[in-house]
Amino acid sequence: MTGEKVTSASLLEPLPPVWRFQVARWATFDECAAGLGLTPGELSWFADAKGWNRRAAGPIRHYTYRWIPTASGGVRLIERPKPRIAELQRRIVRHVVDALPVHEAAHGFRRGRSPMSCAAPHSGRATVVRMDLEGFFPTVSARRISALLALAGYPSVVAEALAGVLTTAVPPDVLATVPDGRRDPARVRLLSNLAATHLPQGAPSSPAVANAVTHHLDRRIDGLARALGAVYTRYADDLAFSGDSLPLHRLLPGVRRIVTDEGFRLRNDKTSIAAAHQRQRVAGLVVNSAPAATRADYDALRAVLHNCVRTGPQEQNLAGHPDFRAHLLGRIGWIAASSERRAAKLRDLFGGITWP
Repeated sequence: MTGEKVTSASLLEPLPPVWRFQVARWATFDECAAGLGLTPGELSWFADAKGWNRRAAGPIRHYTYRWIPTASGGVRLIERPKPRIAELQRRIVRHVVDALPVHEAAHGFRRGRSPMSCAAPHSGRATVVRMDLEGFFPTVSARRISALLALAGYPSVVAEALAGVLTTAVPPDVLATVPDGRRDPARVRLLSNLAATHLPQGAPSSPAVANAVTHHLDRRIDGLARALGAVYTRYADDLAFSGDSLPLHRLLPGVRRIVTDEGFRLRNDKTSIAAAHQRQRVAGLVVNSAPAATRADYDALRAVLHNCVRTGPQEQNLAGHPDFRAHLLGRIGWIAASSERRAAKLRDLFGGITWP
């Protein structure tokens, strides 16, 4: 019998990674650290495998925190990474996350996509349905991200380190400062997710990671929608469906079942069904005919831009958009789609903003 002799030592050697997608090929922890421009000790520090950030004093934590009450009576926590970890998160997006598949139904946080592209397929339809995912970013755990990275080919030690840099857990003293508000099961779930490792709302990497994680969700929902004669698009946590003869008795429970299977949850109070004689909105745009912003949308955006000029953009970024400048330009683009005259006035205001 020919061939190499099999020894007990060779049986213990790890198998080489099976790479999928065009991700950076870091087969070891040290290779990952070097690829990100870090020492192994620095990567361990930022990945925070032992959860020190939850116990550290404020000045040396990786994040700053700000609670924002929502219009519906809930709360949102903006978790803004400090400059060094924010830059590290951007590197991971460039080298890894941008290579992961994102479904065509996803329009939020993607180059070349916008609220307009999300809304356009639903124009002039007999029925438009909107459904919202609950606690979108906090629901995405480090374990889920690590599993996705393992699927791409990364050994567990590398996948877990990358997931650790992309996620965080809120310190107990920050959770204790949550503002008073409506106390319901959704609030309890939010605080529980924030206490565990999750995607931080405010990190530059979180939108791209969320789109990659929801690829399978989008694929399943799109398959259901097509089978029922519906069109499906998603902008962040906003799911939109439309058609001229929608079997709602099959669509609504079918979507709920898929969302639950994929580890997410729908907000019951945010499901809306609008017929052609009602105002139909998708991604903030009215879609009864062509996608367009309302006068109220224009006035609200004009007020935000005016305040940005007066007090600075950071004070007006109440929702914690990772790239507030791009967000404002996107909103001006919504207006331009239906009124170039209004958009020109908004651009003049935008040009007067002093950016840090």
